[in-house]
Amino acid sequence: MNPIEHGRQVIDMEAEALRTMSGSLDDSFASAVAMLKTVLDEHGKVVVVGIGKSGNIGHKIAATLNSTGSTAVVLNSQNALHGDLGMVSDGDAVIALSYSGETAELLDLLPHIKRFDVKLIAMTGKPDSTLARHADTTLDTSVDREACPLNLAPTSSSTAMLVMGDALAMVLLQARGFTEENFARFHPGGALGRALLTKVSDIMRSGESMASVDSDATVQDALVAMTRARSGACVVLAAGGFLGGIFTHGDFARSYQSDPMVGGKKVAELMTRDPISVQADALAAEAVKTIGAHRVDDVVVLDEEGKPVGLVDTQDLARLKIV
Repeated sequence: MNPIEHGRQVIDMEAEALRTMSGSLDDSFASAVAMLKTVLDEHGKVVVVGIGKSGNIGHKIAATLNSTGSTAVVLNSQNALHGDLGMVSDGDAVIALSYSGETAELLDLLPHIKRFDVKLIAMTGKPDSTLARHADTTLDTSVDREACPLNLAPTSSSTAMLVMGDALAMVLLQARGFTEENFARFHPGGALGRALLTKVSDIMRSGESMASVDSDATVQDALVAMTRARSGACVVLAAGGFLGGIFTHGDFARSYQSDPMVGGKKVAELMTRDPISVQADALAAEAVKTIGAHRVDDVVVLDEEGKPVGLVDTQDLARLKIV
């Protein structure tokens, strides 16, 4: 078979398995979400356990839960009976992963887990299995066949477990009111964390770094101010220090083409009135969205009174790795 066609066949088979699982989602899923929410609201944790490929998927599920504010740990079933069971506490929830629901190591562990006051959620492809019968609720991840040509290697089944874990984590995230700000607390590194934790006031050009002139200034005055501040834009101030407009190098270049003597004109004649602005106490992510939505290079930053206190330049966002 052509490798490309074979690859598509594998992807299509796994996609079809997910569509089938989506269609069969029932009250057991809602029950699992409710159990996890109650446990976490009462300061318990989620313990994820599985063997082999299911264990690998379990690590991903635990990582996703942790990254979205739902405390989770991975219990190594082979070490559980030799001390690791100490990570389980009354009030926890246990998510046990086994496609067959008959994995010996996992079943050997069940009686010891059940001694704790925990909620047991089974994630299995066999809803009538031993694991499912001992669980408080069961998430059915059954597939018609694996995407493996031999129908042996866990492929569709492991993908189904992975996606079921994602569904749990994302619905739980919404149920617990998890916000972008919460997400940033757990992801302080990287561009996303910086964008979500950093405020506009932290990145804006202010003071001498913000080029500004009064509304009666000339274009030449604005150019001098921009050169001094090494900025591509100049804020034009109206009476009382309020925002009158913004004048950019682009405005100058366009005007100069038709009038080489434009330097003597009043900047107020050529500025952009009512320019795009953001509040100083807004998150930097808002400035990123604003710049992208309006396709501008510079955004004026206003204080609580509506007076300009800074400028955000797209080059600054790139330099600070906010975008």
